[in-house]
Amino acid sequence: MKIKFLVCGDVGCLGNGSQEIYERFQNHKQDWFEIKLTGCQGFCAAGPVIQVQPGDIFYQKVKPDDVEEIIEKARQHQVVDRLLWKDAKTREKFEKVHEIPFYRKQKKIVLNTNGQVDPESIDDYLDFGGYDALKKTLTLHPEDIVNEIIKSGLRGRGGGGFSTGRKWKSIFESEQTPKYVLCNGDEGDPGAFMDRSVMQGTPHLVLEGMAIAAYAVGSTQGYIYVRDEYPIAIKNLRIAIDAAKKKGFLGDQIMGTDFSFDIKIKRGAGAFVCGESSALMRSIEGKIGEPNEKYVHAAEAGLWKKPSLLNNVETFANVPYIILNGADKYRELGTEGSPGTKVFSLVGKIKNAGLIEVPMGIALREIIYDVGGGISKNRPFKAVQTGGPSGGCIPIDYMDLPIDYDSLTRVGSMMGSGGMIVMDDCDCMVELARYFTRFLMEESCGKCTPCREGLMQVYSILERITRGEGRMEDIELLEELGEYISESALCGLGKSAPNPLLSTLRYFKHEYIDHIENKHCTAGVCKRLTRFEIDPEACKKCGACYKACVVSAIEKADDGTYKINQDKCVKCGECRLSCNFNAITW
Repeated sequence: MKIKFLVCGDVGCLGNGSQEIYERFQNHKQDWFEIKLTGCQGFCAAGPVIQVQPGDIFYQKVKPDDVEEIIEKARQHQVVDRLLWKDAKTREKFEKVHEIPFYRKQKKIVLNTNGQVDPESIDDYLDFGGYDALKKTLTLHPEDIVNEIIKSGLRGRGGGGFSTGRKWKSIFESEQTPKYVLCNGDEGDPGAFMDRSVMQGTPHLVLEGMAIAAYAVGSTQGYIYVRDEYPIAIKNLRIAIDAAKKKGFLGDQIMGTDFSFDIKIKRGAGAFVCGESSALMRSIEGKIGEPNEKYVHAAEAGLWKKPSLLNNVETFANVPYIILNGADKYRELGTEGSPGTKVFSLVGKIKNAGLIEVPMGIALREIIYDVGGGISKNRPFKAVQTGGPSGGCIPIDYMDLPIDYDSLTRVGSMMGSGGMIVMDDCDCMVELARYFTRFLMEESCGKCTPCREGLMQVYSILERITRGEGRMEDIELLEELGEYISESALCGLGKSAPNPLLSTLRYFKHEYIDHIENKHCTAGVCKRLTRFEIDPEACKKCGACYKACVVSAIEKADDGTYKINQDKCVKCGECRLSCNFNAITW
């Protein structure tokens, strides 16, 4: 068996030079090994990363000049010790992928082949059992497929968490034709890259899930809606569709049966609102992407007023596993109400940032400290934002909360598509609410008054509070406005838009009061309410803050101590970020 060098080719590693590393391997190509540029291997904070198979060897922070040594050591069946991942606290080194804490608690269904296959090679996907689920599907009755998905308890991974099987059944039972299968790859949440990574790294998994769905509900035409900001995902999907057609997995009379199904790619312009189901369908039709009232479901009148099945990328990517292994096996993972796994993009103030897939029901604490390695620079954990800009903030009191659809809803947040932004004590919750409200205000389609005007008013008040011009009555007004928008907005995006505001008011009202009454920003973020100082007791005189200050506001005295010149300070916070001794106070 040839040795395989698997070089991560996802955006994070590419940005740090993995393409050059891949080319360096190509320049030293020999008969006894293969080189593959793969999809995301997950551990973005350690990138560029490489796996060596067989052997499960994991190398981090690889540079092009390391390539020759990696090849030579592999030829001798040895490892490059200095490139192994090391625990910063215990100094212990880990050689195998599955031994590294970041990967140890993960369970991969959707990401199983991500990072293992060349996304441009259908043969690679076939080597991992690709399209076996579709082959099995074609031997079964469509209703049996629908019932298996219902039995699995799979819930839509795109935000709402609706039963996937029941949605499939309503399309299956419709007598109208044609029927459409639509894949929502429009991932507009700041900090989210789950769907992009799957489309980019394992495009055939998405195509296979869609083809199974099409067979089950009786569709012959599918569309993948993907934003134009994802050029690599679009390229890989196109290559995959062409290859699948040549192999007989898409197109007319698939694998010699009467079943025909084709998939087209629709590129979106990047509007956040086009992630909403009815807006997405209008956009595919070539119309302005804006939501419609939901008194008629897409199962009855969706795309071009025809029955339409819409699931997101991750939902379709779960389907082949369920068909191959059965609903009972799938339900062994997760919780009773939320079976299976969930993919998250774990970002923000976290040591091990990256793409993870964990069983539903895992505690938030396990994600933050076991998988994520804890908070950057060991600062105190403050909150985690889940569900994207329409989600909510979960405070430290819920660190042992099991992560599933129902638990997140109970604490005022939501699963969303899977963004998870970790925050520490240097993040201001009033500013956070202001930031997301502005994002949603600018992305609002403006069709309904509660969303269009309500968000504008909320933003105006939050902006005033962060400037130190807030009034105590603003808090009650914000709560009223948030509730009103939630109840009366036209679409799901509008109804969930006040979530960041309402969840920060629910758990961090004291920060709002501090801004208004004391003209003080607890986190040291709002510039008009912040004054940075250097604590002489904590300062080690290392000079890191002095070097980091871009406006030369930190002055050094003859005795080696440092002081911030308040007349020059622009409150950018770079001194705080650079200090390893928490000597910057505010």
